[in-house]
Amino acid sequence: MLVVTLGGSPSLKSRSNILIERATQWLNQQGVEVVSYQVRDFPAEDLLFANFNSPAVKLLNEHVARADGIIVATPVYKASFSGALKTLLDLLPERALNHKPVLPIATGGSSAHMLAVDYALKPVLAALKAQEMLHAVFADDSQIAYGENGNPAQLAEVLEQRLEDALQHFHHALARRPTTIDPNVLNDRLINSRWSI
Repeated sequence: MLVVTLGGSPSLKSRSNILIERATQWLNQQGVEVVSYQVRDFPAEDLLFANFNSPAVKLLNEHVARADGIIVATPVYKASFSGALKTLLDLLPERALNHKPVLPIATGGSSAHMLAVDYALKPVLAALKAQEMLHAVFADDSQIAYGENGNPAQLAEVLEQRLEDALQHFHHALARRPTTIDPNVLNDRLINSRWSI
């Protein structure tokens, strides 16, 4: 299984990135391969000028096409998700999230920003044909403490539990996802089947 994570924070030090890292660790423990992208991984010109021919954008699109599921994480700024993330999502093909479970994650200054996921982020994901959007995980800033002196970041217990519950649902959704059959195997099954009339 392959999961692609998309991080919308342009900052190196970011609470939403901490949640992506935790999700990645959890999924790796379940044997899931995770490929992570951050908006800051892309040249600003490629995002601003919608450079679909950028090697970085092409690689992202290849990974998203092969992915079994997607995690999108963003900070909430001024009652909406990250503008840099929007420019990155605009570079994905129209049906990029079709048949892929999507787990939205957001962080914000207070729980008043929680609705930004439903009213701003989810419609964009739906426009990319995300059909199975799981319940979002929202964390306010007070629930995530940055790690100091080489220590890992700390999550409030209630947030840790919500994140783990969401990841378990996401993992189950990945397992339910139909798999394609190799055309050669399908052809062999059709030829060697016993047909009755």
